[in-house]
Amino acid sequence: MQGLIAVFLGGGIGASLRYLTGLLFIKTTGFPYLATFSVNIIGCFIIGIMYALTLKYSIPNNLKLFIMVGLLGGLTTFSSFCLENFIFLKEGKFLHFIANILLSLIIGLIATIIGYYIFSGK
Repeated sequence: MQGLIAVFLGGGIGASLRYLTGLLFIKTTGFPYLATFSVNIIGCFIIGIMYALTLKYSIPNNLKLFIMVGLLGGLTTFSSFCLENFIFLKEGKFLHFIANILLSLIIGLIATIIGYYIFSGK
């Protein structure tokens, strides 16, 4: 039950941060898709860090659930990523579609690897 509460609290915080990030990007750039891209990359970097730390240190399971499942799950909003790509396809913006998928996946994977190696000490 404690694990569920940890995920619930982390998810609420992560989703709220995602929402606020979206508002910030819309207000400052007028381009909401950049917010999803940014939080996905940041989320990948943080999950790389957390994965490294969980392998290196004894981190309580509820803290791992709070951050990795709750906070990052609420923050990164992969469903928003999929919806935006669907909209690109629907609107015939094929270059936007391909660029968004490739950049998100490739840079996300690189950010995860960098986060892991920086904090794993390897």
